[in-house]
Amino acid sequence: MTAPNHPDPYAIREQLPEPETFAGLRDAAGMSPRSLEGIERGLSNSIYGVVAIYRPTGEVVGMGRIVGDGGTVYQISDMAVHPDHQRRGLGTRIMARLEAYIDETAPPNAYVNLLADVDGFYERFGYEETRPASKGLYRRTG
Repeated sequence: MTAPNHPDPYAIREQLPEPETFAGLRDAAGMSPRSLEGIERGLSNSIYGVVAIYRPTGEVVGMGRIVGDGGTVYQISDMAVHPDHQRRGLGTRIMARLEAYIDETAPPNAYVNLLADVDGFYERFGYEETRPASKGLYRRTG
């Protein structure tokens, strides 16, 4: 938390990143690459998104979004914070905004899921592993 006489250098805004920024953040955070064509298509089909902006430069340094059908299924996706800006609570702030959106808009009994690449972070928001009741599966296109 910043001291009262030091303004917060970060702003969390309800918006999606530009495709190139999206790709760059995924790369910087060590996430698997996505094609620019896929990013452009996918971003426009997002339900909701937030970015973290570093105020001194105006640079987008973090992101997260929700994909799904907007009624029965929501997936938290593409959570990333640039390594130069990690450990400052940005991931928590992004996730809190995504969770607030779901809490305000999702109908009862909607299914909210995510694939996590870190232990302990999402559990703070009430997420649980699906095993043994179910298992997550995936495949990639060629």
